[in-house]
Amino acid sequence: MDLTKYTQCLSQWPDHLAPGLPSIGALLLLGIGGLVVASKVWSFVRVLLSLFVLPGKPLRSFGPPGSWAVVTGASDGLGKEFALQLARAKFNVVLVSRTESKLVTLAEEISTKFPNVETKILAMDFSRNADEDFQALGALVSDLDVSILINNVGQSHSIPVPFVQTSAKEMTDIITINCHGTLRVTQLVASGMMQRRRGLILTMGSFGGLLPTPLLATYSGSKAFLQQWSTALGYELAPYNIEVELVQAYLITSAMSKIRRASATIPTPRAFVRAVLSKIGRSGGTSSYAYSSSPYWSHGIMAWFLTSVTSPFNKFVVSQNGAMHVAIRKRALRKAEREAQKKST
Repeated sequence: MDLTKYTQCLSQWPDHLAPGLPSIGALLLLGIGGLVVASKVWSFVRVLLSLFVLPGKPLRSFGPPGSWAVVTGASDGLGKEFALQLARAKFNVVLVSRTESKLVTLAEEISTKFPNVETKILAMDFSRNADEDFQALGALVSDLDVSILINNVGQSHSIPVPFVQTSAKEMTDIITINCHGTLRVTQLVASGMMQRRRGLILTMGSFGGLLPTPLLATYSGSKAFLQQWSTALGYELAPYNIEVELVQAYLITSAMSKIRRASATIPTPRAFVRAVLSKIGRSGGTSSYAYSSSPYWSHGIMAWFLTSVTSPFNKFVVSQNGAMHVAIRKRALRKAEREAQKKST
């Protein structure tokens, strides 16, 4: 008897001959449901191990003492904190950002705190996408043993805004800084890493790229681009022993987020960077993409929930995200109106 006939016979088996026994269909559904639940539980256990137990790769494995780290967007916030913590780990640091005076101040701070660490600075406005700026950066790093690249430079919208109302300049600046700037800097640095067959390339991502974000459409798209690019780049550079990682982040206290008070879900730059640098190579809560990580504990749990639990309800989640940014926009417009009235009086 073949399987089809056997199944038909079982389906016609009189209920009174096997009272209380579940049907084969019910058993199959129960088994499938159990496997799904077990896989989700195991996935969450892996997240907890990654976030709280397992260590990341040591920074020193990417380059010897005296090697260099390049940090873009280095003058404030996360970039400044990356520079300070890498200097504390005894890497020399190339500081790249728009405002030269801030770079000079940071370089002096690093020299004071870490006398044996060298610094170099380059003031460049990434929104210009000027060839001469990238040529100057290339000349600056050409003779350096660059072991680490932190792609931190980035820009978001000044306030949440519908896409059709986004100014041409803001759209252009976001794409130019977040995408063109990151790619061009990486090309300059990665070739030397390939020759030395070692290195670390960290690129700052965002939950805006992990989850489509209405009223931040251009920014969200730019970060989603960086996600796909980093995954592809990670595959290309893996044979050269170069670690590529896109760091997924929720909100952090910074000038960009306009949030000053830290909380369980909104860390300070110092706490966030410490988590990132201690968990290199660990996925944290981001398992949907290779070469990606959400290493800060609360961000990791949120990322896992968004990608593993709520993914079947993506449209609902996006609508809730959109409603939140509509409310943020209304508050920002009211604040701007009050400030305008104060200036007029």
